[in-house]
Amino acid sequence: MLQDIPTQTLREASSCVLETERLMLRKPTLADVKAIAHLANDRRIAENTRRLPHPYSQDHAVEFVRGTANDDRGTVFLIENNYAPIGVVGIDWREPDAPELGYWLGVEHWGQGFGTEAARAVIDFTFEGFEVEHLMSGARVANPASRNVLEKCGFQWSGVELHRFEALGSSTPVDCFRLSRSVWSSLKNWGSSTRRER
Repeated sequence: MLQDIPTQTLREASSCVLETERLMLRKPTLADVKAIAHLANDRRIAENTRRLPHPYSQDHAVEFVRGTANDDRGTVFLIENNYAPIGVVGIDWREPDAPELGYWLGVEHWGQGFGTEAARAVIDFTFEGFEVEHLMSGARVANPASRNVLEKCGFQWSGVELHRFEALGSSTPVDCFRLSRSVWSSLKNWGSSTRRER
């Protein structure tokens, strides 16, 4: 399916802005490096996110931002609340038949519903803009808050797998989830987000 999406379409997709009731989701830029590094440099985030190293430096943030600018496999958004960065959400297209939703929030923004709000906006964006039949995601078994976000978004549990976490330097059990287009369509009345081209 991804093979059918021209490269230009993915580039255009990653330059749009999504707006929800409280959040703005936009492409990260080099101007965001300091804020991203500050938010991501927390062991509690790294231990629950497969690809985040710890400690997380500004060099890591520069590499991340440059990677999002040049990588056609991902659609990544910086999450802002009141014009301040609070986290990152996106779709990883490394497995074209199983695009994967991923997200993280700065610790001070946990427990306020921002993760669910941002995830729903990106889920809508993906199903509305791309010919995919389902999205995948996962949460560490030891991370019930992330599991709750996925369940609120309609994801259904599909099993447990071992995944390697960079910050842990080892593999750990992950609850795997799947959201089909048909389930998403039946839940789509969960709220509205708007898409604005930049």
